[in-house]
Amino acid sequence: MNQVLLQFDALPPRTMKGTIVRLIEQVGELPGNQIGAVTVQGRAATAAVPASAAARLIKLLDGATIGTQPIRVALARTESRSDARDSQNARRGGEPFFDRLLRLLDTEARAEAEQTLRRARASSGEQAEKSGNSLVNLVLRDESVGLGGRVLWRLGKRQMGQPLPWTRLNAGAPVLLSEEGQRDATGYRGVVSERGPDSIEIAFAEPPEPQSERPLFRLDLANDEVARQRQRQALERARDAAGDRLAKLRDVLLGDRPARFLSPPAEAANESTDSPSTAWRPFDESLDASQRSAVRFALEAGDIALLHGPPGTGKTTTLVELIRQAVARGEKVLACAASNMAVDNLFERLLSAGVRAVRLGHPARVLPELRAHTLDLLVENHADVRLARQLVRQATSLRDKASRWRRARPEPGEKQALREEAKQLMNDARRLEALAVAHLLDTAEVLCATLTSLDSELLGRRNFDLAVIDEACQTTEPACWIPLLRCERVVAAGDHCQLPPTVVSPDAQREGFAVSLLERLMRTDSETLSRRLDVQYRMHASIMGFSSAEFYEGTLVAAQEVAGHLLADLPGILADQWTTTPIHFIDTAGASFDEELEPDGESRRNPGEAEVVQRVVGLLVDRGLSAREIGVIAPYAAQARLLRERFASTTTDRAIGAGRFEGLEIDTVDGFQGREKEAIVISLVRSNPTGEIGFLGDVRRMNVALTRARRKLVVIGDSATLAHHDFYQRLLDYLQAANAYHSVWEFNE
Repeated sequence: MNQVLLQFDALPPRTMKGTIVRLIEQVGELPGNQIGAVTVQGRAATAAVPASAAARLIKLLDGATIGTQPIRVALARTESRSDARDSQNARRGGEPFFDRLLRLLDTEARAEAEQTLRRARASSGEQAEKSGNSLVNLVLRDESVGLGGRVLWRLGKRQMGQPLPWTRLNAGAPVLLSEEGQRDATGYRGVVSERGPDSIEIAFAEPPEPQSERPLFRLDLANDEVARQRQRQALERARDAAGDRLAKLRDVLLGDRPARFLSPPAEAANESTDSPSTAWRPFDESLDASQRSAVRFALEAGDIALLHGPPGTGKTTTLVELIRQAVARGEKVLACAASNMAVDNLFERLLSAGVRAVRLGHPARVLPELRAHTLDLLVENHADVRLARQLVRQATSLRDKASRWRRARPEPGEKQALREEAKQLMNDARRLEALAVAHLLDTAEVLCATLTSLDSELLGRRNFDLAVIDEACQTTEPACWIPLLRCERVVAAGDHCQLPPTVVSPDAQREGFAVSLLERLMRTDSETLSRRLDVQYRMHASIMGFSSAEFYEGTLVAAQEVAGHLLADLPGILADQWTTTPIHFIDTAGASFDEELEPDGESRRNPGEAEVVQRVVGLLVDRGLSAREIGVIAPYAAQARLLRERFASTTTDRAIGAGRFEGLEIDTVDGFQGREKEAIVISLVRSNPTGEIGFLGDVRRMNVALTRARRKLVVIGDSATLAHHDFYQRLLDYLQAANAYHSVWEFNE
């Protein structure tokens, strides 16, 4: 009998061989005499089974529970499994597709670890804080319990009331807490749950245990190794799938099998009727023609549909409509995105539409106003879990009684009986909590989570009719395979003409690790698999025009309500040349505003341009525009730091904290992805005699920067330097044609 090995993972501690055999017999319905050798090592095991039964067993056993613990089951990694990958590997030639992604995932992990180590070695004190990745000289201000039973530590500077410096340690960031002055001290992993002007709150699974009486602490931005492991497991499972839905979906995404549609996908321009199988009526009657076409197309996709959403075109609105339509058809939906902010945006819109949605993931990474809808807090407030907490208290009391007898000597076996009773109460408590979790997951219409927070032990064997991946271009491909493991079909949405995934390793970058799943599919079969949204609802037509021509073949159209709107149309705004025109370019050529390297750093800044930015923001505020409606974008982190210092000494998150410019946001391009302001001021920084523009050459970054403004865009740069690059020469030509060109000398008059 030809046999293969099944791999069992996430087993409860001390699982025995007999438990695995009984599981295969009872749940997998396989006679015991067909089960071969079983080995158990820690929380993993393998079992030999007939090759002909492997696919059926995986379907039945994957996600099954042992006690209350969901387990994972897949084909074990052996040389014989290569048959399942022959077609995809042979078609590509060279290194197999998934093996290459796994190798690059490891390359990137090593580069991130080396980067973290370099930062730790090279930076201490103020230098560490200057990077934005660390906070030092912190003391414990308060300790409490919250967020689903997690321990909360509030930390602040040693001097009471001293403000925290600007930092990237925002709510939801994974951090490592260490004790300063203790070389061998263990670091404690946590998540930032809240941050204020002079304190930061961290959520820990277990309370840290300082070694000294009056410890000083340091916080550093940490890598998420759990996320990395989940990506690796997803790639391995997708690579090795055979004879199941995952294998078929994998083959479609790799081009080895054509994508299925319920009816032949028509050209978008000709889509005016629905097939009988996808007849639908929009819940949101305000959807434009391209949004309706995209929803219709996604509803007809049997495997994969791509939704291309250029800036301001209502991608989230379209996804919400799609999800509501799927729910109305009785489907279970998994809604994911690369970032917590994007998930929260989608989640909030779904809740407002009356969809029964539950948010997965650490509550500290969720917006405070949405935390009541997270699984952790819903479980905490569930009636069964409140009863479970009572059982835990009873069990604790019984264990204490068994370990301490104050008067008479206990009867023989009485201590053991108390311990057994306590054990049974704890088992009952765990069972009640597991049932509450299962009920909440099963009754939700939509589960929302970041891609890498999808926990197999939590989700068990649950599968979904539809997986929606928003921001699909802002994450590397391995993360997208995590939801693909458990869906019938997938809709990926994003814009490959905006920011690509962040990749630290130059080697991984060169080998294409920054090419997202959506971008790869758009490159190979965009006409068959995708629909583009073409009406934008954010920008004045002149602000939109350059990006539309440069990145979207001139197809974008400004909606009537935004096509001509200006700052002067807002109440209380003084009308003059700054508020009655949509674009302003200030050319610094010849002004000796030379770029420079930041002291003790590698990033670039331009003090002369920073001064111009200050004056422009001041002019806009003087004309009645709130600083909260202004964003300042600098491609270089050093310029962003310099500008924060120039505008105010106190910042919270990316925004100025007090004074005339309170609420003014200053950040790099990455920080403004997916966001918008009434007015945007961009400082391009580069100014040198050789025309070097560095990573300004990644024009997708500039596409993001140029499309954040609603009514006013101000660009500050050196035309003599920028014109060496064809993209920037075209931008300068566009600005000149739009009568937006102004010399810095004119500005100084």
